[in-house]
Amino acid sequence: MTRIAWRPSPTHLERSRLLRLVRALGCRDLDDLNRRAADDPGWYWQAVERDLGVRWARPYERALDLSEGKPFARFYVGGRMNHVASAVDAQAESRPGATAVLWEGEEGTTGSWSYRRLRDEVGRAANALRALGVGQGDRVGIFMPLTPECAVATLACSRVGAIFTPIFSGYGAEAVATRLEDAGAKLLITADGFYRRGKVVEMKRVADEAAARSAVGTMLVLRRTGTPVEWRTGRDVWWHELVPGQSPSAPLADTAADDPYMLIYTSGTTGRPKGAVHVHAGFPLKAAHDLAYAFDVQADDRVFWYSDLGWMMGPWLIAGVLLLGGAIVLYDGALDWPEPDRVWSIVERQGATLLGIAPTAVRAMMRLPLELVRKHPMPTLRVLGSTGEPWNEDPWWWYFREVGRERCPVVNYSGGTEIGGGIVSGLTIAPSAPCAFNGPTPGMAADVVDADGRPVRGEVGELVVRQPWVGMTRGFWNDRQRYLDTYWSRWPDVWVHGDWARIDEEGFWYIHGRSDDTIKVAGKRVGPAEVESAAVGHPAVAEAAAVGVPDELKGEALVVYVVPRAGVEPSDEVRREISERVVAVLGPTLRPAAVRFAAELPKTRNAKVLRRVVRGAHLGEQNLGDLSALENASAVDAIRRAV
Repeated sequence: MTRIAWRPSPTHLERSRLLRLVRALGCRDLDDLNRRAADDPGWYWQAVERDLGVRWARPYERALDLSEGKPFARFYVGGRMNHVASAVDAQAESRPGATAVLWEGEEGTTGSWSYRRLRDEVGRAANALRALGVGQGDRVGIFMPLTPECAVATLACSRVGAIFTPIFSGYGAEAVATRLEDAGAKLLITADGFYRRGKVVEMKRVADEAAARSAVGTMLVLRRTGTPVEWRTGRDVWWHELVPGQSPSAPLADTAADDPYMLIYTSGTTGRPKGAVHVHAGFPLKAAHDLAYAFDVQADDRVFWYSDLGWMMGPWLIAGVLLLGGAIVLYDGALDWPEPDRVWSIVERQGATLLGIAPTAVRAMMRLPLELVRKHPMPTLRVLGSTGEPWNEDPWWWYFREVGRERCPVVNYSGGTEIGGGIVSGLTIAPSAPCAFNGPTPGMAADVVDADGRPVRGEVGELVVRQPWVGMTRGFWNDRQRYLDTYWSRWPDVWVHGDWARIDEEGFWYIHGRSDDTIKVAGKRVGPAEVESAAVGHPAVAEAAAVGVPDELKGEALVVYVVPRAGVEPSDEVRREISERVVAVLGPTLRPAAVRFAAELPKTRNAKVLRRVVRGAHLGEQNLGDLSALENASAVDAIRRAV
């Protein structure tokens, strides 16, 4: 029997936006709402946008159009809207003095902006973008630390109708360049550097190298650290010299509900990164929806979700919380620097009501003395959030007991970049159980199926979604077929997400990791092909296979097997160089835990490397599954010898 850790109080139930929605729509209960939403997604998402108070420049004609099939569902057809009108303008008009942005830098800088200040800063930045030649439909790369200006940059792009591409601040030059080049970005917004563990990371240097490999013609640079930078006259422009002098009043681009507003890259198991296309009435509404109905975020909330703009939760935090009129808490720095209790002191200092961190961070924090968390009561906290990877029980209980003091529900949340938010989640109006989800995120027609696509309960199966939803990607940038092959090719009209999931006998849901090869290191997802490409860039490497293996702290660790080129003698020095090569391309977060040499890699007859076999052999598994496609059985022994 599932052990219940927390049950909602009358206060949670009375406050709940989700319960108010259930009642307003005349549903008997949440199950009734979910059934009706699955039967008629158009009805549900029309009700949601009205409940959220979305501002429309022109009303839509119909809520859902499936004329191109479920993979290319269109919501709010014929409507004209720019999400900044709801997320910034409406809030600044009705609540100009309300707090919109709270910020801390690792080195001690702090700040607080009202909605009036945020509107003015976005207007100035939008006019600066127009002065630099950026217009509707242009792509803009944003490679910045998580500062207020970073949030402003995303909103300013939307205000002028440009499509922004958020890029992880820790990436190396090749990873940044790949995304800029694929997007066709004409402008890159970056910073001179940022602080990590007391040291300056030279961001502009990485940006310079990336820009040189792409079509970027202009670079707008924020002065964050004062670090000396190389300056290219005619291309580089300082933020502080251009933006503050602009008018705070900027016209809002006339965008359609399904006009692209963000192009965010996610790594797959093969090939180049995939650019998920999100639209104005898609991702921002899904983010606000999930925050409102799963986490019960309202205008009096301050949300601190530790992330980076390059990961989905960064744009999700900015777009979703602001649309709800809440305040976003941004932190640019390490969670345990300069003191190991930094994260708890931020929650307390900023009055955060919702804290979101990955299980990896919790595993790291729980190894420290308990006094570090216990000396911070964090009385404003009312919800704990988590996403990025599956939990194990000890860290979950530690988070619930030591951080939430057993008074806060742990709202577990799992979905993806292409989803625009969650497929499954916890709720503030339902019991919390260790490591579990209460079920599908409201409005998501999720299911767990067996190998034949039939629903299963009590056993692990594939996580699928049977109906379209607001927030789903409109496809991959310039690659329609890859999108269909990735998510819609296994069963007709069914989105197959690539996660293993299970529903227990009491109705709790669990995620058991990826059903494909994608690797998640500390909650950050990377495709094996990107890692392998970086490793093969070293002159000593002929072939490479990257796999994720269990890691107590990070959830998964990265291990790279390489076949050396002829004449190369394996050594610790070469291993170190290969590891540094991966770091140079993908950033220090994705440093391999191990680099091992093997005489050969297991392959199919058409030369595809069987990564699952590499992983299984590395872990010492005796049953490696179906090996009928394996061309060179001797490669299994080669991997075992390398271990």
